[in-house]
Amino acid sequence: MKFKELKLILKRLFKEYVKKHIKKIFLALFLSLIVAGSTAGIAWLLDPAVKKIFIEKNEVFAWSIPLLIVLAFSSKGVSLYFARINIIRVGEEVAGELQKKIAKNILLSDIETLDNRHSGKYISNVMFDTKHVQNLVSTGVLNLMKDSFSVIALVSLMFYQNWKLALFALMMMPLAASLAKSLGKRMGKATSKAGESSGNLASFLTEIFKGSKMIRIYQKEDQENKKAQEVIEDLVEKNIKIGSVLIRATPIMEALTGFMIAGFIIFSGKLIASEELGVNNFFSFLAAMMLAYQPIRSLATINIAAYQGAAAFERVSKIIDKRINIKENSSLPILKIEKSEIKFKNVGFKYDATNEKAIKEINFTIKGNTMAAFVGHSGAGKSTIMNLLPRFYDPQEGVIEIDNQNIKNVSLKSLRKNLSMVSQDVILFDDTVKNNIAYARENSSLDEIEKACKYAAADDFIKKLPQGYNTIIGENGIRLSGGQKQRISIARAILKESSIILLDEATSSLDADSEETVQNAILNLTKNKTTLVIAHRLSTIHKADVIFVIKEGKIRNFGNHDFLIENCDEYKSLYKKQLN
Repeated sequence: MKFKELKLILKRLFKEYVKKHIKKIFLALFLSLIVAGSTAGIAWLLDPAVKKIFIEKNEVFAWSIPLLIVLAFSSKGVSLYFARINIIRVGEEVAGELQKKIAKNILLSDIETLDNRHSGKYISNVMFDTKHVQNLVSTGVLNLMKDSFSVIALVSLMFYQNWKLALFALMMMPLAASLAKSLGKRMGKATSKAGESSGNLASFLTEIFKGSKMIRIYQKEDQENKKAQEVIEDLVEKNIKIGSVLIRATPIMEALTGFMIAGFIIFSGKLIASEELGVNNFFSFLAAMMLAYQPIRSLATINIAAYQGAAAFERVSKIIDKRINIKENSSLPILKIEKSEIKFKNVGFKYDATNEKAIKEINFTIKGNTMAAFVGHSGAGKSTIMNLLPRFYDPQEGVIEIDNQNIKNVSLKSLRKNLSMVSQDVILFDDTVKNNIAYARENSSLDEIEKACKYAAADDFIKKLPQGYNTIIGENGIRLSGGQKQRISIARAILKESSIILLDEATSSLDADSEETVQNAILNLTKNKTTLVIAHRLSTIHKADVIFVIKEGKIRNFGNHDFLIENCDEYKSLYKKQLN
């Protein structure tokens, strides 16, 4: 990262996130001035302390100066405490705002954006990168203010004591600054690589959690453990790189300090011998120089935090700045449902990651309160058609209408309000059964939830759970069977009372007994509703009003079951394969 880029990133960080906390920063600034003044006061007090106590042996000063030194240290400590508390709050609030924006972006982003980015990367951005930004805003800003003022106060005192010695002491500063600039650039690169490795680890851990059963059944524990060791070792190496870059300056800085002190002693000796410098001045100057050492060292390395924070903020900004194509527009009219008739007019769609169109020239009309099924081999385009209706994606070609209203020209909220979806991959939260079902409609009464569950054939098994409807079902309903999870999903859809139902292979992963139960629940769900079904088992959709046969992204034929058996070889072949 070039210095010009660094400036632009830090400028944006300040303008968009830090500036709003300017009052707190000014308070920390004022407190930093007190810290600097107290630090310089401690060094200055050594001059009269040596002269009045040790040389002149003044009894009054023997107790008053130590008292003043205690007060100076106390003032420094209290001011530094409140300055840190204040600026830490700013850093945490900035990091929190970034985390909220990332979370909002995840919730509002186009489905395709999320599909193309692993969840582990987002976790890394939230946890790893925002931490570096927080460190820059809190620790970096505070150190910049506190140490700058302390150095100015102490250097001023050094010039007051003896300008020749002060110039000598400052000779090493340009070299330290040059060293820090080089380290800062390297630290930025190392931090970026560590951020990537952190994301890889988060992704890997997510995968092994989800695939724990598969890993064990295929006896791949050793293989996955080896991968884990490699991923963790990579992160460890990246973090070691950060640490090594950070401490690389230590021996050089210590050597510079040694040369500075040695030269200072030699030069001071000559000045004392020539009576240009008193012994009391010497000790006061030495104290000022030693007290200045830490803030000078801190300032010399502060750009490391700047490069780290800027690199992290740049990665976070890429997520926050990601354009959301499909989003709510409150100025658009509300979707008005009359018949729930669905039309696809010459619809074509291509995923960004592929060259071929997923669907091409799709034309059909589904009448209101009827069931339409889509069949075909895997990859034919069935799920794509289903995902276009709730606008998870937008087609590049053609128009989709509900009751003659272009779904792009109505509010997204009103569109999705009238749609419910039940898929084979049921999503449940680590919460109670009641809350998982009520997710469909806020403020639903227990009576309404129980009624929906009765229609979904779920009420009986729910009441047998340890706490009934208040039973915590675990992450993604881990404590429930596949059929039970599916029935809760159906109950949730029933409670929503949508006009249009989307069924994405809702029974494909169930056994025969569970399928029959769930199928009966689906009949209750879809009664007097416009229903679109993706069917894995063709036996479940032979009563559909219309069945569309999809092949290579196109509708090859359509009609009811009997018609297709007689007139469509593709459908007939699919049906016979399942019978056998």
